[in-house]
Amino acid sequence: MKEDSLSYKAYLEIRKKILSNQLVGGARLIESFWADKLSVSRVAIREAFMRLAGEQLVEFGGKGGCFVKKMTADDIKDIRELRELLEVGALKILFTKRDKAVIKELELICDDFSSMVEKGYYGGACEADVRFHEKIIESTGNERLLHIYHNSNIPLFHLKLGNALSHMDDYKQTEVEHRKIVEYLKEGKLKESIDTLLEHLDRGEKESIEF
Repeated sequence: MKEDSLSYKAYLEIRKKILSNQLVGGARLIESFWADKLSVSRVAIREAFMRLAGEQLVEFGGKGGCFVKKMTADDIKDIRELRELLEVGALKILFTKRDKAVIKELELICDDFSSMVEKGYYGGACEADVRFHEKIIESTGNERLLHIYHNSNIPLFHLKLGNALSHMDDYKQTEVEHRKIVEYLKEGKLKESIDTLLEHLDRGEKESIEF
């Protein structure tokens, strides 16, 4: 595989970890660790870090270290507002499509999330959460909307995985809210689906700021 392809692979993997909050703000990213973990060269990792820095997901410290960028309360508020605009719009488009295959895919992601939490794989649960929201956007079939969503770098609001066991209510509530969003879509209840999504985003914003 070419070096640029390896760099892109590393970029995608680290970006996924950041967006699902498995790598929290302030966490240091060490080239040698990620090179070994992903079986790529340190050059590929360095290029991945540069790309992530260009998207303002990481930043370089005064002594050259690379760190996940911390989010302020204002950042979290801005992200929630942007996600509301994009995801509510996506739900409206999905409602007009009424595609049973999409509903099934969302249900399977919900099942995957539940399974991960039950097994204690909280990192996997966070990734399933990311997939759920990305699937809502992706399933609209609107390439421009998907492009905006992917390039907005909008992490989800999750607690640090190290404290997952003491915050199980967050995961349980996330599961309930995800399933309600899908069930209301299936039943043709757009307003209820949107209201649940807004509650979901509001709760995530509030808990992230308090945490």
